[in-house]
Amino acid sequence: MSEPRILLDPTGERNVAVKPRLPRLASLAGVTVGLLDIAKPRGDRFLDRVQSHLEGAGATVRRYRKPTFTKPAPVDLRQQISVQCGAVVEALAD
Repeated sequence: MSEPRILLDPTGERNVAVKPRLPRLASLAGVTVGLLDIAKPRGDRFLDRVQSHLEGAGATVRRYRKPTFTKPAPVDLRQQISVQCGAVVEALAD
């Protein structure tokens, strides 16, 4: 049995909001997965490899990119991803 994982929220909130995890997908076959490039150097290279693996598992992949890594993704981009995708991978690379 694996050890329980503790996830840390890097934001400076004093009262942490508890958000339940969504259940894992049973399969990636037929699922549209969004790949969000946060606009850091070489993030696109990482996502190219992730896309290859996801498509090999039967997923459809849609690519998105934030305008800058220094700010959160714009609300309209987050909304677009939420209605077009069943899962999301966010890339961070330097």
